[in-house]
Amino acid sequence: MLALLIYRVIFFLLMPFLLLALLFRSLNNPHYRYRFNERLGMLPKANIPKAFGKGGIVVHAASVGEVIAISPLVEQLILQYPHLPITVTTFTPTGSAQVSKQFGTRVQHTYLPLDVMPCTLLFLNRLQPQLMIFMETELWPNLINQCATKKIKLLLINGRLSAKSMKSYQKINALIKPTINCFNKILCQSHDNLYHFLQLGADADKCSVSGNLKFDMSINDTVLDKQAKLMSILPKNRLIWLVASTHPGDEEITLAAFKLIKKVFPPLLLVLVPRHPERFSSVAKLCVNQGYSLAKRSDNTVVTEQDIWLLDTLGELMAAYALADIITMGGSFSHIGGHNPLEPALFKKPIIVGHDMHNFTEILSQLKQKNAVIQLPDSANTIDITLAQTVISLFEDKDAAYELGSLAHNVVLSNQGATNKTLTQVHELLK
Repeated sequence: MLALLIYRVIFFLLMPFLLLALLFRSLNNPHYRYRFNERLGMLPKANIPKAFGKGGIVVHAASVGEVIAISPLVEQLILQYPHLPITVTTFTPTGSAQVSKQFGTRVQHTYLPLDVMPCTLLFLNRLQPQLMIFMETELWPNLINQCATKKIKLLLINGRLSAKSMKSYQKINALIKPTINCFNKILCQSHDNLYHFLQLGADADKCSVSGNLKFDMSINDTVLDKQAKLMSILPKNRLIWLVASTHPGDEEITLAAFKLIKKVFPPLLLVLVPRHPERFSSVAKLCVNQGYSLAKRSDNTVVTEQDIWLLDTLGELMAAYALADIITMGGSFSHIGGHNPLEPALFKKPIIVGHDMHNFTEILSQLKQKNAVIQLPDSANTIDITLAQTVISLFEDKDAAYELGSLAHNVVLSNQGATNKTLTQVHELLK
């Protein structure tokens, strides 16, 4: 296949630059420079014990959000296939940290190697999986084709392909079409996503709609334990506005809105949660430079009169949702495409999002159909004012805030079930 051959040659030649890119990212996040052997497909025996290392199931979840989404599935795989090693791979350090926190030693974990022939061969030869599970639009042509050649079963779950992504892939369809048809089964989030995969040339017999795994969440004991710890730190007599998964620019909008809201609700506590750990320090400086008093979760001090609480730890956001009165999702005020609003919905919290939620089109559509979310318009010059007015209105009308959160919770419950459909397909492929 000429397109695949060209792809392999290009990526092999680019490998030094890919490694340099990882080193560059490590300037802000040192974890990117660690475990380079795994990026090259060389998995240490100490990391994957020989007795459990081969012949199992590999599940790839690129980053934190994907790890959280596949958690119910992985828990079931551990229960239903106790004789098989379950390996969860990620690409980002934050995803890696989430795997360790979520599953500990119950799963094997490594970074997914760079999609370069020698690296992927080493990876597959070391693990020799029966089944590899990819998620959403994680299409790695070289690795996927090597799996197909080695007769390793391939399953794409929670398939997501926007119209924009489909058009981009169509430009390299000579490579993408054979790649997606290597999969034994493609389970899509919705009929729209299914249609887009078919438009790319996916075999219709291999494709079906299973729903979105991100709805299949629950409040487990781990979350409840974390929630109890946070309750001992946060004040019980103050309103709390939590802004989650913020990116550059989000904090400026939030702090400008916060200034306006505090004129109406002076005791309000703002909880800020930057998306990436490497930004914790700069966000803290921004808050202080704007004259706000700040407490950090990493300091483990009780919040008293401080204006802002910075959640600068990993793995505690979901528990923090339970303690907030209103949630705003970061990454939705620019080109980022938003972040998953379903976790706060699980706690019946009123949710506000910005105009750009293109990464969660189907989820947002279902929430809006049920009047279960507030989406702000694209008004760049006045977005802070609009955000402040919306937060104030919800604080002033507790019944409206409660109804908004309850409707969001109902949307979550009514869409659960994708995990069971995915497990059924896993059973079929492992027969």
